[in-house]
Amino acid sequence: MRIIGLTYDLKDDYVAAGFSKEEAAEFDSLKTIQALEETIRSLGFQVERIGNLRALMGRLLAGDRWDLVFNIAEGVRGPGRESEVPCLMEAFRIPYTFSDPMVLALCLHKGMTKHVIRDNHIPTSDFVVLEREEEISRVTLPFPLFVKPVAEGTGKGVSIHSKVETHEALQKTVNQLLKRFQQPVLVERFLPGKEYTVGIVGTGSEAEVIGGMEIRYGNSAEGEIYSYSNKAQYEGRITYHPIEGPIQKKVYQLALDAYRALYCRDGGRVDIREDERGEPQFLEINPLPGLHPVDSDLPILARLHGISYASLIERIIVSACKRNGL
Repeated sequence: MRIIGLTYDLKDDYVAAGFSKEEAAEFDSLKTIQALEETIRSLGFQVERIGNLRALMGRLLAGDRWDLVFNIAEGVRGPGRESEVPCLMEAFRIPYTFSDPMVLALCLHKGMTKHVIRDNHIPTSDFVVLEREEEISRVTLPFPLFVKPVAEGTGKGVSIHSKVETHEALQKTVNQLLKRFQQPVLVERFLPGKEYTVGIVGTGSEAEVIGGMEIRYGNSAEGEIYSYSNKAQYEGRITYHPIEGPIQKKVYQLALDAYRALYCRDGGRVDIREDERGEPQFLEINPLPGLHPVDSDLPILARLHGISYASLIERIIVSACKRNGL
């Protein structure tokens, strides 16, 4: 029986170590780990929990090996944090799920991602990346604008203050984010249309869209943006709906084009929003998607399209095994 190791960052461990809830927002709950373990075992594999980067290092140095590592470890610091576990896997020549270190580091940096997307002639809003306060004066993009940290996930740093209408508001929000997150800030044209997220599984020419959903904001939502607060308290604030009508084909194709242009593997999620003309534009991509069986976007949209959690995880593993010749 093949052995699959499970690498992850457990939210409870980091909160116990003094991280705030927001700082630990990208890490996984015990429920996610249990769901993955039970699901992978039900697919006929032996499962071993490994844990975070430090735990993995200890196991590797002790001589432990696995046929495949199912990796959902987010890492802790810096724009290369999601690449840490894959780098070790590459060094020890152990097959693993999801994208390689280069892709994970690239896609975590939203500005670099948009450069690649734009160079591949995939529509995305105009943008600029600011590293220092004195660079704010060179922003010439038309208002309204949208501002967020360049390398965070789970909506961290995104709030009602992210949409700015004036230069004064831009300066205030950029300065706050620079100080708070100690990283560059992405400033891009605000897109006023409908918002979507699209799920993809597979690799290269075999990658395919499994479904997408429109994100709709209720009266109790914190503005019509997928903010940290709205994501954390989505029940009662947000509803999810299958993408319908002629726009579906455009949204799905844009998502697939972006996924392939960035060389993502096995599975991921692409976020898209319409501009003022109703044309879909690339927002960002998550090549290491959340896999909480109830709350994470990829399992949610899979359910909306009749795909069970077990089937979703199986398709990710099948993709990883096939490209690794397992």
